[in-house]
Amino acid sequence: MTYVVTDKCIRCKYTDCVEVCPVDCFYEGKNMLVINPEECIDCGVCVPECPIGAIEPESEKLIKWLELNKAYSDIWPNITDKKEAMPDAEKHEGEEMKYEKYFEENLKDK
Repeated sequence: MTYVVTDKCIRCKYTDCVEVCPVDCFYEGKNMLVINPEECIDCGVCVPECPIGAIEPESEKLIKWLELNKAYSDIWPNITDKKEAMPDAEKHEGEEMKYEKYFEENLKDK
């Protein structure tokens, strides 16, 4: 079992989780983070660090998110240090259908 980042992260991108990860398995896209499921050691220390509950254990209902985390962790850059959340993060907390509205595949701005 691994942990996955869900659509709750989109347009928020809090990085508190990154700071506590012992294996640096987080990757950063333009408007969300993902976890590489092959690198995650299932320790769960990231889960309570996420202020919006965007990290959940792998499950049947999260197969889409497991696949998305795997795919984008292969192309997005690794992130190991905490950064500021997105400027309008609080506005998007709890918003529904964030994937359909805002997900961006491209790499973050350099």
